[in-house]
Amino acid sequence: MIRAGARAAGMRNQAFVSLALTLLALAVAWEMGGWIAAGTLSNLTLSVVGLVVVAIGIAILRNWRNGFYLFIVWLLFEDLIRKYLGNNMYIYFAKDVLAGLTYVSLYVAIRRGRERIFRPPFLFVFSLFFWLGTLQVFNPLSPSILYGLMGLKIYFYYVPLMFLGYALLRDQEDLQHFLMVNLGLASVISALGIIQAIRGPGFLNPAVLAPEIRELGALEKVTPISHAVLSLPTATFVSSGRFGWYLIFAVTLSLGSAGYLLLHTKRGRKLAYVTIALVSTATMLSGSRGTVVFSVMSALVLGAGFLWGAPWRWRQAHRLAKAIRRSFVAVSLGLAALVLIFPASIGTRWAYYSETLNPDSPSSELANRAWDYPMLNLSLAFTDPHWITGNGIGTASLGVQYVSALLHERPPNVGVESGYGTLIVELGILGPVLWIVWTVGLMLSGWKVVRRLKETSFFPLAFSILWLAFMVLFLFTYGTLAAYENFVLNAYLWVLIGLLYRLPSLLSQPQPVPSTPAHALRHGR
Repeated sequence: MIRAGARAAGMRNQAFVSLALTLLALAVAWEMGGWIAAGTLSNLTLSVVGLVVVAIGIAILRNWRNGFYLFIVWLLFEDLIRKYLGNNMYIYFAKDVLAGLTYVSLYVAIRRGRERIFRPPFLFVFSLFFWLGTLQVFNPLSPSILYGLMGLKIYFYYVPLMFLGYALLRDQEDLQHFLMVNLGLASVISALGIIQAIRGPGFLNPAVLAPEIRELGALEKVTPISHAVLSLPTATFVSSGRFGWYLIFAVTLSLGSAGYLLLHTKRGRKLAYVTIALVSTATMLSGSRGTVVFSVMSALVLGAGFLWGAPWRWRQAHRLAKAIRRSFVAVSLGLAALVLIFPASIGTRWAYYSETLNPDSPSSELANRAWDYPMLNLSLAFTDPHWITGNGIGTASLGVQYVSALLHERPPNVGVESGYGTLIVELGILGPVLWIVWTVGLMLSGWKVVRRLKETSFFPLAFSILWLAFMVLFLFTYGTLAAYENFVLNAYLWVLIGLLYRLPSLLSQPQPVPSTPAHALRHGR
């Protein structure tokens, strides 16, 4: 009787739920029909996007691992959606909602004992910089506390992704899955960038861009000597700059992945080399000198590092040499195909690079951009009357225009292009000091992890992650803080830092290459 009553009550509840969902579906269909009839398809598109965000959010709360990959996809394609919806700010902040849900889902899993918590060895020195940034929210020189809150978001909101990256890897299958997903995404985005560079900005851009992103989406450069015009591709992003930063990350990750996969498994090797070919071709077509210079630099540094950390004693170093050789072949084939099929596209880019980077060129900007210009901007920071105390976090950061638009006022007239100069302008003289302290702490503790992984299959990937962190936190910051403030590069940086510190725990699992000297001792070596 009790079971029958419970079953009847359950059927009644299910009927009520079904009826409620049916009525909701009819209401939504009616509203969408009205939008279609009125020709307001933007509302319909925004509603569909909203449903996608809700679906991703539910997936994150149900399983944070699967939700994390949905978040990554949204992170990389959000700009593309935003361009077609008139730079809608709901879309811009959707990724932050998804990231917050991911943090909550991971926290619940840790509280239930299903995931391990990560204690970063550089946490103390980083906390000093964090609390300085928090205090600067209440700097009386800041026009509004909203600038400070935006600054906190830009600097620190994605830091918890480090804990997520650490918990993401339970075994080597998780690591390979992460690499495969991101190599696939890099291939797609690079291919889209290549097509846009050849066809022009009309591809992947609406006919009319929102006023605040119109210039970013259709930038052009003119070579100083030959006066050739080249358009800068944006791919899935709103600006060529964000695409360029992503390409540097993709070059570093694909090279590290190729080294790891060649030492560990046959799975995914072809995808890695295809990605390297596509990313290198997109880099050449990007029209960004910084992207080209740092990509070439990364290839040279990583190649030398891979050979240094190769398992020579186990006679497996030839595998990494093979990975380097195959990567070079993949790059050569990609560029050769581009030259043969689209000589005009590559010709204008090559002219721009050679005319502005060649030291012998009368229009060379190499010395100016490498030293004179960054030093000038750093010195300009000390001309600010408040360089000792700063003007408040967020007053010279990316996104300041959105806060000023919300407040219906002009953006603060402060800021320089130098990264360390920006830290001085926002946080005062203590800002760059504490930045250097925590970044050096991160690099030293990260280097210990890399050395521990020397002569293992994980070394190429670990070395690549540490090199990326060095570029973002030191080399890029020397020129501009925009790289760290860029949400795509920032999010990936913190995820990869978590992965780096997790890699040593995978050494206890079966390895294709002996990873400790104890193996040699057992065989009398």
